[in-house]
Amino acid sequence: QVQLVESGGGLVQAGGSLRLSCAGSGRSFSNYAMGWFRQAPGKEREFVAAVSRSTVNTWYADSVKGRFTISRDNAKSAVYLQMNSLKPEDTAVYYCAAGPYGGDRTNAYNYWGQGTQVTISS
Repeated sequence: QVQLVESGGGLVQAGGSLRLSCAGSGRSFSNYAMGWFRQAPGKEREFVAAVSRSTVNTWYADSVKGRFTISRDNAKSAVYLQMNSLKPEDTAVYYCAAGPYGGDRTNAYNYWGQGTQVTISS
């Protein structure tokens, strides 16, 4: 079992940056692929980015490619999302998730954090 806790959300102006962190606890954090998803009010939860267990492979939604960077530090049981050039449409609750294989589908992940709010003002 893995417990996940996100932090780093907040209110920033468009064009600004934020770095989200997700701290994992429990055994075998490095055995899980990690993903970031987001959910805006009235919308379905959507994929943002994912990183493989070994950190070799990363994947991004087209909407964030070139602006967001996912990384992980298995020694610290942590995954990060660096978000640059933020836009108002990036406003959402951001969730980190852990799963055996990763990918862009929510049902590929077994464990979820509680989420952190990101609000981008225009």
